[in-house]
Amino acid sequence: MTWNTYPRGVADDAPGGGTDHGRLRELGYKQELKRHLSALSNFSISFSVISVLTGVTTLYNTGLAFGGPATMTLGWFVAGAFTMAVGLSMAEICSAFPTSGGLYYWSARLSGDRWAPFASWITGWFNIVGQWAGTASIDFSLAQLIQVIVLLSTGGNNGGGYLASKYVVFAFHAMILLSHATINSLSITWLSFFGQLSAVWNMLGVFVLMIAVPVVATERANAKFVFTHFNTDNSAGIHSNIYIFVLGLLMSQYTLSGYDASAHMTEETKHADRNGPIGIISAIGISLVVGWGYILGITFAVKDIPYLLSPDNDAGGYAIAEVFYLTFKSRYGNGVGGIICLWIVAIAIYFCGMSSMTSNSRMTYAFSRDGAMPLSSVWHKVNKQEVPINAVWLSAFISICMALPSLGSLVAFQAMASVATTAVYIAYALPILFRVTLAHKSFVPGPFSLGRYSVLVGWIAVLWVVTITVLFSLPVSYPVTKDTLNYTPVAVGGLFTLILLSWIIRARYRFKGPVTNLGG
Repeated sequence: MTWNTYPRGVADDAPGGGTDHGRLRELGYKQELKRHLSALSNFSISFSVISVLTGVTTLYNTGLAFGGPATMTLGWFVAGAFTMAVGLSMAEICSAFPTSGGLYYWSARLSGDRWAPFASWITGWFNIVGQWAGTASIDFSLAQLIQVIVLLSTGGNNGGGYLASKYVVFAFHAMILLSHATINSLSITWLSFFGQLSAVWNMLGVFVLMIAVPVVATERANAKFVFTHFNTDNSAGIHSNIYIFVLGLLMSQYTLSGYDASAHMTEETKHADRNGPIGIISAIGISLVVGWGYILGITFAVKDIPYLLSPDNDAGGYAIAEVFYLTFKSRYGNGVGGIICLWIVAIAIYFCGMSSMTSNSRMTYAFSRDGAMPLSSVWHKVNKQEVPINAVWLSAFISICMALPSLGSLVAFQAMASVATTAVYIAYALPILFRVTLAHKSFVPGPFSLGRYSVLVGWIAVLWVVTITVLFSLPVSYPVTKDTLNYTPVAVGGLFTLILLSWIIRARYRFKGPVTNLGG
């Protein structure tokens, strides 16, 4: 891993111009967004989108059911090591091409003139749909957590507590998204502030919870249980230890995504070809450490796994909520402290959804700037505060619509939500694949370079994405029925079919890949 150096006056934006604006012009675009973000602000947005409090809390049930403590504590670093390989490869490419388009722009530049339009098209649509689905999934998980908080605050599942209906949960989801759109309509100065506040909240929140929960607990698991206990007792009819471990990795892999936000914010970041890569790598690295601490802290308070997963407990089967609630209730006679802990998590998820919308609105802005979307001229408009305001509200509207299937079937919604991880990682892998194949000899790195390890790390990243795409498409319950079918391959396959058909029918005639907006 190296940082290339350039002559004084060119270092910030080499190869080519002496300023961020100059480098962006070399890539074909004029500066429309305000450059206000520092390296810390850029990191904060990616760190907030990853948000270990969001991912681990949302899928802790999956980790407990499939492998339990051993899968979560050890599997975290398995997924983390391969995720870092993906992040390092993306950071190297980001350093060479620091634009808001990110992945789809990279694919166009790395696939050669012949394949650039198609490579850009397929990468961009996997990325943007995955991001919209991610925002919908994050905010819906917050709505579900609020449902559980209200349930526990009114007496719990066994004490006559109020369980909000699916319509109320959807209303929560819609209100959360609308508030996120309102915040994202503010200037980048405010978004920078909220991004840094979010990073601090996520960091402090993890430290508070990882210390408070095991300290307050009247009974604690021992280290042997936390690091070696492998839970094979699941209701999914799956008995293979390897299969169980693989499914348990979903919690870790779902959490460790969204760091492409640093790339999408590069046109608003100072010294983007350096600070963009720093944002990607540091967000992953710090999330790995902080996330592991959170997992350990919570798991030391776990005793009875079947009870935590039971829909008959006070939290209705929401494992982490039940852990928090029981921990404080067993010591103080009530679960108020546990409910406060849940609000700490809820605020972190709120910040995560806010930052996710920031990222995907910039992707929407860039993709429409290159004419890839219907009504592109509308979505890439920037207001007086230099915010892509229409892209922000389009992202909110689509994410609201993506949660509509939850009113009919949670299974249908979960199929849509699965696109958030799988589609985004496919988009991550495509430019890396082009980098190590078609652009193997022609790629010119920016200030950040992996040097002689670039191709090796790139292939590790691509093969890991292929692996998780296959593994996360496997059945998660037997026997397989319409209610237990893993719809991930159906959803991702359907998305790919739509993208391909749209290319064949129309886009190949009009979409030429990234186009300059510099004018004559």
